[in-house]
Parts: sequence; C-alpha cells; structure tokens
Amino acid sequence: MKPRFPWPDERLIKAAQDGDVTSLTTVVMESQPHVRKFAISLCASPQDAEDAAQEALIILYRKIGTLRATGALASWMFRIVRNECLRQVRLLVPQRADASAEPEASAEQSAEDAVLHRMEVERIAAAVSALPRDQRQILIMRDIQGLPGKTVAHSLGLSNAAMKSRLHRARTALRHSLTATDQAQDQAIDQPVGGDPRP
Repeated sequence: MKPRFPWPDERLIKAAQDGDVTSLTTVVMESQPHVRKFAISLCASPQDAEDAAQEALIILYRKIGTLRATGALASWMFRIVRNECLRQVRLLVPQRADASAEPEASAEQSAEDAVLHRMEVERIAAAVSALPRDQRQILIMRDIQGLPGKTVAHSLGLSNAAMKSRLHRARTALRHSLTATDQAQDQAIDQPVGGDPRP
C-alpha cells in the first residue's frame, strides 16, 4: 500500500536544488505533512510543534541547495525539527536564581561560569527533549512554564491524580537521564587519553 503522503521524489528535489521555483514549492508542500508529524512527536506542545514545523519548512525553502544528497531529505528535515524543538526547550529552562541579582554581581560572573551554565542548560534541555512526548509535555508545562497543576490537568484532559502520577514519572525519568549522563561523563574523564584500552 502506497503512503498517503510520499516524500518528494529525487528528480523533483534535484530540480528544486537547480532553482526551479515550481519544483521547490512542490517539494515544500509534499514535505509539510512529514515535517508536522516529526514536530508533533518531538516538541513539547502543539504550538511548539507548529512553530518548529514552520521554521523547518522555511529552512527547506531557503537552503535546499545545501542538501548534499537528494535521498537525505527526510533525515535532514528530522534533524532541523529536532534542533528547533530543543532550542524551544532551552529557552524555557529556568535561568539560575542569581540571574536576577544586581548588575554588579552578574558582571562579575566569570566566563568559565557562563560556559558551565550554558552547558548545564544544554544538558537539561537535551534530557527533557529525549523524554516520551506525554512526559515531556507535562514536565514543561508544570515545572518549566510553572503552570498550576489544575490548569495542566485540564489542558491535557487528565484527572488531578493522573496528572500528578504522570508528572512523578516524568521527573523520575529526567532524574535518571541526568544521572546517567553524569556517570558517562565521569567515566569519560577517568579514561586515559589514547591509553591502553585494556582494564
């Protein structure tokens, strides 16, 4: 059975890369259902998914010439959507408590502190983004956006008890994910550089 919405074929993509506007418009139109599907599965909320899909389609329209292989369109679009969803989560991850302190204090923040903080935000954003969609959605709404529990439960069509249970699972999964990356980093640090691979 043929898929309802096939990806654009390679001849069409090649024509679009060569500057044919009609082909380019067709490529964008035929890619749209797939890009939206990626976004819905990867982003935290329907609004974020819509924004990510739009951004990905704009990039496709403007930069199709940078696509190296015509057969790589799907994986290229997937990466763009994933990165856009990650960027949205990054924007929502709370800044450090001292970020609202007086300007003098923030001016004294060392470059090293700034880099470490940015790496931590990236790590948390990546871990949140990797959660299953239902857990990611509830964690962002409740813990990152700070919405009241009743509002979150209502908007997701859950009872208060079900919302709390799902939130608990999401927090536990996030904690395990962050702990696992910590342990992996510690092991990497303990490995001798270019050393003997034997234990």
